[in-house]
Amino acid sequence: MGESFQIFTPWVTGFIAGFVASFVPGPINVAIINQGARQGFKWALMIGLGSTVMEVLYCGIAFAGFSALFTQRVIKAVLEVVSFLLMIYLGLKYLRAKVIEDHNPAADRIEQKLHPHSAFAIGFVQVLGNPGVLLMWIALTASFVAHEWVEPNWSEKLICLVGVALGALVWFVGLSYAISRKGRTFSRQTLLWMEHLSGVLLLIIAAILGARIVILLSVHH
Repeated sequence: MGESFQIFTPWVTGFIAGFVASFVPGPINVAIINQGARQGFKWALMIGLGSTVMEVLYCGIAFAGFSALFTQRVIKAVLEVVSFLLMIYLGLKYLRAKVIEDHNPAADRIEQKLHPHSAFAIGFVQVLGNPGVLLMWIALTASFVAHEWVEPNWSEKLICLVGVALGALVWFVGLSYAISRKGRTFSRQTLLWMEHLSGVLLLIIAAILGARIVILLSVHH
């Protein structure tokens, strides 16, 4: 039972993170929606697959290079508070958004240099050229370790990475299928509604993190 829980926790953590990170409307989702309506399910899904591979690579880099720095007790405590505040900030940002980001300038510059022709390459390059994605995964993986949802060993980190990949793919498969079936793009209002919903999800996560901090403080006092 204990061993199953040790596997389940990092997997669910990665799955939720991968799903929510992919759900937030941005250049990748806009590309899938616009191109999938014209090119069909397979093309849209391959854009999502390319994005997923790069997301997992960035998450792996974050785990390898940064999360180990946040295992000391004081740093972990500080990071728990920082991650709580970060979730509130992002949640309010998405909840109050009025426009959808269609393009990322840095990713567009790399795309112009590399000229990706396949759908997979388009998704891969769009995430590769967005340094904000790496920064996001550095913050998330450090938070996972600080909250002990993922232990600082590679067996649990790999389980979490599998969860990230599956969470992202579940969203992209669903989105690609919906677009190919409808044969048309989502309206701007629908995309904005999705962004607002992602803000609500992040605020729920912030509430969970806040409750954990309160419980830990009450235990130590």
